[in-house]
Amino acid sequence: MATRSALINVMVRAAEKAAKGLVRDFGEVEHLQVSRKGPADFVSNADIKAEKILREELQKARPEFGFLMEESGVSKGSDATARWIVDPLDGTTNFLHGLPHWAISIALEKSGEIVAGVVYEPIGDQMFWAEKGQGTFVNHQRLRVSERRRLEDCLLATGIPFKGRGDHAGFLGEAEAVMKEVAGIRRFGSAALDLAYVAAGRFDGYWERGLAPWDCAAGALMVTEAGGFVGEIGGGRNPVFGGSILATNSHLQVPVSRLLKAAADKRGETAKA
Repeated sequence: MATRSALINVMVRAAEKAAKGLVRDFGEVEHLQVSRKGPADFVSNADIKAEKILREELQKARPEFGFLMEESGVSKGSDATARWIVDPLDGTTNFLHGLPHWAISIALEKSGEIVAGVVYEPIGDQMFWAEKGQGTFVNHQRLRVSERRRLEDCLLATGIPFKGRGDHAGFLGEAEAVMKEVAGIRRFGSAALDLAYVAAGRFDGYWERGLAPWDCAAGALMVTEAGGFVGEIGGGRNPVFGGSILATNSHLQVPVSRLLKAAADKRGETAKA
């Protein structure tokens, strides 16, 4: 039975409290007032209410910590070395379409390093959590990344750029390169849960471009604490703030990186021609 630290308990309680309102709103999704935040990128009243609850709960427990939040941005605390990185509703588009695949993501960054993370999927009551040096868990079960080595046996997840965002042609090239070699590709619409699923061994790997820190901070820690690899696509080592992420079990980093590089090289040759 895993014992959660006081810090993780603070994060879990905040996520559970915010989830109550989100679950209520999810049941009334057709009545939500929704405003457009950008092309095909929606924010709802549910998002804003959940973020407010998370801020209040986390601030009450650790008043000196700052925040980096999806909706309200950066606010500094008296402790300049510590801040919460929060996505109150990862998978907003799923939420607004009545698809029960969305989550709350909370990470703690200390001195530039992610040291704790929680990803809560309320509909299935799956509380994923990790703390640096302590492993990754779902509820009270220890998690490990998968052991699959052969690409043809592997299931990978990704995110597809939508209207007004990202390099559509570049993504299609990557997807084509990968799909020829693997058992399948999934696009579920929540980066936080994709990463948690890699940590749980449900996906063997995951890649995506154009992410914000609140999308992947907690999930990236979960993969590394579950024995996996996390880096930027192309080899950089700062996936949380670098804008792209590749997360795999320990066997697949090199072969998946090669596939993505081959797609990028092919696109470069096509552009020159």
